[in-house]
Amino acid sequence: MAETAIDLNADLGEGFGRWSLTDDEALLSVVTSANVACGFHAGDPSTMRRVCALAAERGVRIGAQVSYRDLAGFGRRAMDVPPEELADEIAYQIGALQVFARAAGSRVSYVKPHGALYNRVVHDNEQAEAVVSGVLRSGAICDGPLPLLGLPGSRLLAVAEGVGLPVVTEAFADRAYTWAGTLVPRRDPDAVIHDPEAVISRAVGIARDGTVTAVGGEPIAVQARSLCVHGDTPGAAQLAWRVRGALATAGVRVEAFT
Repeated sequence: MAETAIDLNADLGEGFGRWSLTDDEALLSVVTSANVACGFHAGDPSTMRRVCALAAERGVRIGAQVSYRDLAGFGRRAMDVPPEELADEIAYQIGALQVFARAAGSRVSYVKPHGALYNRVVHDNEQAEAVVSGVLRSGAICDGPLPLLGLPGSRLLAVAEGVGLPVVTEAFADRAYTWAGTLVPRRDPDAVIHDPEAVISRAVGIARDGTVTAVGGEPIAVQARSLCVHGDTPGAAQLAWRVRGALATAGVRVEAFT
């Protein structure tokens, strides 16, 4: 059987000023890709610089985690942003992170939407096109088009593929799935999996077998080249280490997709 490989990503830099949410240093010792908040849902210039420097030092790929402009709601509130404005804001966020990535001797390697925007572009073609346009606008300072990280079957990845952008499919070990392969909305009480053993088991199932148990108990197919471990949950770094160890035991190689 061919060797299986998967990327391990986490959302980092999700603080602002004196407030900090994620244990960036600990997580950067585990993950292979870092989704760095670009200031619209979290993050500030100093945090972005610090995370980029740590990521570059440890050989972790730097990704721009772009969002609706929603600091107060952590980017998780539904917003209606005109497509041209959204495209500009996506390009702006990527450009801001690229400054600090370059200063650290690295570069922005991919783009991942956050929160409400991530969920919106699963189904909304217009907003998906705006995100893709923003990524294309940033290409001049990013040495070409950046890969987009997103949910398999989403409009975002379909639109990106349609214009020739690289795409990377992603899955979540700590989020509940519907039978249709989409994420259960966070407003639902069982949207997040809190049991560490369940998260580890689901991670191995996704990476090795390409399946995950949906709500209702039915297994569904999940195609993923990258696996997300949320950095804003208690004990995230310790859980990420356990996930990585379990993947190795199951014969899954952990490596960056870029």
